[in-house]
Amino acid sequence: MATNPNPSDTSTTDPLSFEDTVKRLTEIVQSLERGDLPLEDSLRLFEEGISLTQVSQQKLDAAQKKVEQLLGLDDEGKAQTAPFEARRDS
Repeated sequence: MATNPNPSDTSTTDPLSFEDTVKRLTEIVQSLERGDLPLEDSLRLFEEGISLTQVSQQKLDAAQKKVEQLLGLDDEGKAQTAPFEARRDS
């Protein structure tokens, strides 16, 4: 995957990995939380963040579907699926 010289430019032909998307979202949140950006820059970053959030959700949905598909077949050859539930340690 080619490195994007401008990390704020998400119009590249190479899609970001999920991890890179989360990293960029973290950078955007930190920049916006500082509150020192001009309004136009803040709006641009907000729009980028919304777009990256949608991309991340699509990647998570695809991963969930893949997990469901990988669960296998039952005795009748029917796909066994179960909802994917994220486990949280208490």
